[in-house]
Amino acid sequence: MARGSLLLRLLLGLLAAPGRGDPGPLEDVVIDRYFIPKVCLREAQMGDFIRYHYNGTFKDGQKFDSSYDRGATVAGVVGVGRLITGMDRGLQGMCVNERRHLIVPPHLGYGSIGVAGMIPPDATLYFDVIMLDIWNKEDKLQITTLHKPERCNRTVENSDFVRYHYNGTLLDGSHFDSRYRDTYDTYVGTGWLIKGMDEGLLGMCAGEKRRIVIPPFLAYGEKGYGTVIPPQASLVFDVLLLDLHNPKDGISLEHLEVPASCKRKAVTGDFVRYHYNGTLMDGTLFDSSYSRNHTYDTYIGKGYVIPGMDQGLQGVCVGEKRRIIVPPHLGYGENGAGNKIPSSAVLIFDIHVIDFHNPLDSVEIETLSRPKGCNVTTQERDFVRYHYNCSLLDGTKLFSSHDYDHPQEATLGTSKVIDGLNTGLLNMCVGEKRVIIIPPHLGHGENGARGVPGSAVLRFEVELLSREEGVPEGYLFIWHGDPPANLYEDMDLNKDGEIPPEEFSTFIKAQLTEGKGRLMPSSDPETVIADMFQNQDRNQDGKITAEELKLKSDEDQERIHEEL
Repeated sequence: MARGSLLLRLLLGLLAAPGRGDPGPLEDVVIDRYFIPKVCLREAQMGDFIRYHYNGTFKDGQKFDSSYDRGATVAGVVGVGRLITGMDRGLQGMCVNERRHLIVPPHLGYGSIGVAGMIPPDATLYFDVIMLDIWNKEDKLQITTLHKPERCNRTVENSDFVRYHYNGTLLDGSHFDSRYRDTYDTYVGTGWLIKGMDEGLLGMCAGEKRRIVIPPFLAYGEKGYGTVIPPQASLVFDVLLLDLHNPKDGISLEHLEVPASCKRKAVTGDFVRYHYNGTLMDGTLFDSSYSRNHTYDTYIGKGYVIPGMDQGLQGVCVGEKRRIIVPPHLGYGENGAGNKIPSSAVLIFDIHVIDFHNPLDSVEIETLSRPKGCNVTTQERDFVRYHYNCSLLDGTKLFSSHDYDHPQEATLGTSKVIDGLNTGLLNMCVGEKRVIIIPPHLGHGENGARGVPGSAVLRFEVELLSREEGVPEGYLFIWHGDPPANLYEDMDLNKDGEIPPEEFSTFIKAQLTEGKGRLMPSSDPETVIADMFQNQDRNQDGKITAEELKLKSDEDQERIHEEL
């Protein structure tokens, strides 16, 4: 607490102390600055508009007037003769929130006339004053930037829609309003706000904090506002801008990371799998696919996602990282979504595209190397051995045959591998290397498989190690020429009129050794021979009769005839 000059304090003490002699008539107003605020941005000057409270008493302490008792501050212009001379002089140089004791002699007060029924003639007046507000017609809006984000791609312009928090006080610090439980949402420059706020918000960035001091003529003027803002009050707003957009805005895109190689870009109708973080413009996270450890999977351009995302995902590459800024009219609009996305909120999505495909896609095959002079390639029913590495399109490794002791084996065309891989292994030469891209509908589909996400596009790097020529579908063994004329007799090795499994197996192996026929390729020939025996043993009695063999042969001939 600061004090005025020693002389003024002593003089005030002499005048107020009982039993002391009267010092005689005063020539000028006596001022005691008994409280001076630490920060004084402005002092009242001649011609300034001021607002203040006061108590007025006589020397004996009897009150003759009080603005407090009336419940309203006093507003006027200082130094232009609208106040008694002593008050005019005593108020000049005051700071907001400064308190003064003023002693006004009669000739600077109401003189020898006084005020009927209130102030007697030749009365010395004692005022206890607190200054609440100071402004001038020449004043302009005062803007102080308290915090400005490093990144600011756009600032508020007229006709923009803004969402912000604020605390509102009078110039003396009296609180009159606050919007921190929710935001204040409005258009700028369209007359929805007081003029000073319309101007004070211009040029702000999302995340910026400002202090805006508004003189009364740019605020609520002579009328004030209700019971909280008195007439002729300067207003102070501490504002935090959360977001802004314009009703004419489209989405905004920032390409954060684009792969060097992008052979294909997503278009309407494609099915995209991507990870994302979703935030508001002030950085508040409202959703994340990473937290669920699962990609967001959807068709684009079909209305399955908000319009802004439908647009923002167009043209993405596999592996691309992109920021999509979505205005509310292309997001969740005035209603917001749940308790995490407020009304009229601008949304920011940082996405990472894992893969995409189209339901009409076929298998893509890229030949990395192919032996020269290769005239024989794999066909349906061939038995193949190959090495492979399987990954997602973002490079995530899933499986590899190199992790096992032996290469992968399969008979093509027998549903032993996924359809897309079966297609990719056809027409290969031994020693050839390929990259095979398989869309999910030719892979593991919407449900995925163990270790494979649903709707995932798969990438196989394949090297064909060997192939064995297959047999026609439905056959386990075929002759290279005509079968023996007396097949049953040749097969009945001990000539006992029946063929048990041991004789059957011995006979078939002899034909293979002599090159007279071949089995369906398999990693387990014994199993194939056992299956052949079961097919011939129609009575399932553990032996083949001549009649069973003839019947089976007739059926085979009939089927061949039909196929031809």
